[in-house]
Amino acid sequence: MGKADFLSPKAIGNRIKAKGLQKLRWYCQMCQKQCRDENGFKCHCMSESHQRQLLLASEDPDKIMDTFSEEFKNDFIELIKRRFGTKRVHNNIVYNEYINDREHVHMNSTQWETLTEFTKWLGKEGYCKVDETPKGWYIQYIDRDPETIRRQEELEKKKKQDLDDEERSAKFIEEQVRRGQEGKEPEEAPVFTEFKRESEEEKSMFFTYTHSPTALGPSALKVAGSVKRKDVPSTSEGKEKKKRSALEEIMEMEEQKKKSVRVDHWLHPGIAVKVVTKRLGEKYHKKKGVIKEVQDKYTAIVKMTESGDKLKLDQSHLETVIPAPGKPVLILNGVYRDTEAILDSIDERKFSATLTLNSGRMKGKTVDGIAYEDFSKMA
Repeated sequence: MGKADFLSPKAIGNRIKAKGLQKLRWYCQMCQKQCRDENGFKCHCMSESHQRQLLLASEDPDKIMDTFSEEFKNDFIELIKRRFGTKRVHNNIVYNEYINDREHVHMNSTQWETLTEFTKWLGKEGYCKVDETPKGWYIQYIDRDPETIRRQEELEKKKKQDLDDEERSAKFIEEQVRRGQEGKEPEEAPVFTEFKRESEEEKSMFFTYTHSPTALGPSALKVAGSVKRKDVPSTSEGKEKKKRSALEEIMEMEEQKKKSVRVDHWLHPGIAVKVVTKRLGEKYHKKKGVIKEVQDKYTAIVKMTESGDKLKLDQSHLETVIPAPGKPVLILNGVYRDTEAILDSIDERKFSATLTLNSGRMKGKTVDGIAYEDFSKMA
């Protein structure tokens, strides 16, 4: 049977042996060839191709080592960034995952002799945070991606804006309470004086109710009804109106203060949403629907627009829908939660929009900086 036969037992056996990782001492990084035993590695070192590679490397050995070091460093950092993110992890765990790739660059061909030396170098150069513990060295990737930094700055700016809205609402409520207290007339304390009769002929009558008031006769009730009372001056209608309006403003601001506290649920019946989960297959992925019912704040019954199917989906599997400018939307979170509005414009750089309120006491007010996830198209 010929050597070139792909299905020969020897060829199959060679492919089985070649699978997986082999011994490092029988690997030639210069030629990127893995030998299975000592005899094979010896034959490779005596081959013409290997000798030619050695001659090329001898011309500039530092350049070859720098190339391998740079490739090893880039692949190692890319693995940390993609697999572990900014989590703190043991360096051996990362290295074991790195060497699972048969085509990886071996550390013995780089400028670092040990993994500990390479870990210290990562900390010195500022690629990772490194710390030594009794269990070994731990590393934590430092994400300096401009997109990530910009996103973090936007989140911090958004939190600061929410806090400013709350402080402004609290200050306005305090001002309304102070205005209400200033417009209120102080109550006069009762003054007790000595009882005096202006004339000897004047009769004084006292009534003592020992039982219910119905026990008195009709004559007593008639006398009691004839006693003159001092009229209490009534408050002017303007002040009463002023007090009522201040109270209504305070109640309104209290409601807005409750709404200003951001919540972790945004589902609302009657809004359009988009399915973002792939667990339901391509039939529903990236398809739009309308929320018909909300259950337990975080679960919604969604009727799909194209197929008409009804699905029970979690909030994390949905996202809001941004309509074209001029279309009605519903604000789902923040100070103006549950308020209908009209979409004026979209700022793609800041991932936000400008809305004009279309309901409530602030109807007609224009609001800037409403994030995409805080409003959705009305069905």
